[in-house]
This record gives sequence, structure tokens and C-alpha cells, in this order.
Amino acid sequence: MEIEQYMQALGGQARAASRRLSRASTADKDQALMTIAQEIRTQAKVLKSENTLDLANGKEKGLDAALLDRLELTDSRIEAMAEGLEQIANLPDPIGEISNMRYLPSGIQLGQMRVPLGVIGIIYESRPNVTADAAGLCLKSGNATILRGGSEAIHSNQAIAQCIQSGLKQTDLPVEAIQVVETTDRAAVGELITMPDYVDVIVPRGGKSLIERISKDARVPVIKHLDGICHVYIDAKADLAMAEEIAFNAKCHRYGVCNAMETLLVDSSVAVDILPRLASRYQAESVELRGCERTQAILTGISTATDEDWDTEYLAPILSIRIVDGVDQAMDHIHQHSSAHTETIVTEDQAVARRFLAEVDSSSVMVNASTRFADGFEYGLGAEIGISTDKLHARGPVGLDGLTSQKWIVLGTGQVRT
Repeated sequence: MEIEQYMQALGGQARAASRRLSRASTADKDQALMTIAQEIRTQAKVLKSENTLDLANGKEKGLDAALLDRLELTDSRIEAMAEGLEQIANLPDPIGEISNMRYLPSGIQLGQMRVPLGVIGIIYESRPNVTADAAGLCLKSGNATILRGGSEAIHSNQAIAQCIQSGLKQTDLPVEAIQVVETTDRAAVGELITMPDYVDVIVPRGGKSLIERISKDARVPVIKHLDGICHVYIDAKADLAMAEEIAFNAKCHRYGVCNAMETLLVDSSVAVDILPRLASRYQAESVELRGCERTQAILTGISTATDEDWDTEYLAPILSIRIVDGVDQAMDHIHQHSSAHTETIVTEDQAVARRFLAEVDSSSVMVNASTRFADGFEYGLGAEIGISTDKLHARGPVGLDGLTSQKWIVLGTGQVRT
């Protein structure tokens, strides 16, 4: 079968399944999620075995350490997939929720009802856990989904897909509600993003080049962020012990994720105290440090941070450091170089913290917490479908509500226009 015909068939099946899902009961959706979670636990050895094949292929193809980290399915990540599905099952079902009911002078009663988007196409690279996370969120929010993972994770994705299909078969929900594209042909992506008759929205998760291509070529709306250039600013009135832990965690907890810190901003009044302590811990983790001239005067021997560094998402053990004079200069730097993903200020000054929260225009803005919290699981949304740095429809970690919309509903007692 040609790629175009294959994708059209998937789209038609997804559209039909979406109509059935839109009327599925909460109990049926939750049962399916719990069953899929159990299947993932039961098949953990199979998942790891298939993942080993992908890791071996990735190493052979020369994938870097950050991509291999994203690709790996450890015991804890498999358990996290199952837990994510169970957490979604335990969340309130947004579908059918009616809000803002009010009577108008005409006598009609007006409100809004939350409804699914329909069919969601998800295109992602490397991280096979996205298969389960995305499937769960789409299922709970009443959406059918077509998942197209990267070729480097094909064995892992197909193994997870088998768990999903097995779980759906044990319920009254259509197995076509969640479909994983079986081909690694890149033409499948081109078809998926240009099928407005079958697909209502696209969510790309992957490298900047992939997302730019999809945003440019898609004929359906795209929920996206291009990259994660996240900042931590250590203010003059920061608790330095707290700042040290936050700045270390934001960089070193995991490197190959979009909410890892890529640039550290430090107020000049505390730089001499905090930077040597942090540098010692970063260097113990083999993190390469690149700094401005003022940083280099304190941390001798580190590389020079160039203009390109401030605009780079490393996804690797590399960190740029800049010393600034106050919160205004920190916010100016963020405004110029941030990707509008996540920014943190560490300070005990509530007035400065409020300014930072109000004036920094990113999808997540934090006070005294690591940027690593900027994901759907940590926000209590269940697993996230992705992060959006756009300002329309969904912004920040996209959970259940971000995969729905609202329609107007009117209740009357025979009113007519006069």
C-alpha cells in the first residue's frame, strides 16, 4: 500500500473512532487506561528487550549521549509510564463539563461545554515513553490519536503500541482510537500534517528542525515549542544555599530535556560567593562552563560564552553563565534570548519576585524552584502531551484541558428572535 493510501486509511479510522470516543463514558476510558498501565508493567521485559535493539542501532548510527538518554527505557521510566496512565485515569474527566451558565435578558440560558478536539496527530523523536503518555491523555480527553514516532525508537514504540492495543481490546472502546504509524518512511509525516479532513491538530515533539518543518508545512493547527532555552536567575537577595541546590538540579538532574537550565544568570553582588561553589559541583559532573568576561574573572580557565551560546539549547552537559547587575538586566537578557519556555528567579525579596512573575513572558515562570518542575506530571496534569510556547489555545505543559475546546450551549423554553 502506498504511503498516501496508508495514512488516509489511518485517518479515516481515527475519525470514525473519535466519534465513538466523544460519547464514551468516564468509566470506560478509565478502565482502558488502567488496563494499558497493567499491560505495560506485565510486558516490561519485552519493552526493555525491544528498547535494547533501538539503543544498539542508535549507537551504531552515532546518536549523541543526550539522544540516547531520551531513547532509553529504564525500569523507572517504564514504571513512570504506567504511573502516568494511572494518574490520568484518576483525574477528573473534563469532557461534558458545563461552566459559565447564566440567563440572558431574552430568557435563554447560555453556557459552555468542554468537548474533545477530535483527532490529534502526534509526531515525536527518540522518547518512546511519549507513546504511552500521549495515548493516555488523548484517550481521557476523548480524542482519537495517530502517533508517529522516530525511526530510532521503532522497536520500542511498536512494543508499547502492542500494550495499548491489548488494553483497548479488553474494553468497549475502539482499537482504532490509538494508532501508531508502523512505517519509518518520512513521507508519512508529510501526509499526517496535510490531512485536515482527518486530523484536527498536530503536536510535534522533537528537535527544532523537525518542529520548524512541521510548522511551515502543516495544513492543520500545530501546538508546539521550538526549543527550551531556560534560565535561572540568582538575585542579590537569594538564599545562596537554596540557589546552589536549584541551579545544580536545574542543570544536572537530566541534560537532554527541554526544561533543563541552559543559561545561569547571577547578580554581581553574590557572584563571588556562589559561582565557585557551583563551579566545583558542575565540574564534578563534567559540565562544561562557558562564561562572560566577568564570570571568567571569577572562574578562571572556563571557555568564553559567545552570542551564539546565549541562543543555544544544548541538551548536553554545557552551561552558559552571565553576571548581571540586578533583576532588570536579568529580565532584559531573558527577553532577548529566551525561547519562552521556563524561567526561575531565586530570591527572598517578594517585590522582586512579583516583578519577575509579572514581566517575564514565558509559558512557565517560577520563584525559588527548579526549572525541572515544568512538565505535566509535576504540575499534576497527568503525563503531558508537550509544552506550548504559543499564546493561543494552550500554553505551557499541555494536559487534558489543552486537548479540549469549549462550545457554546443554549437552553431555551421556546424563545424566538424578535
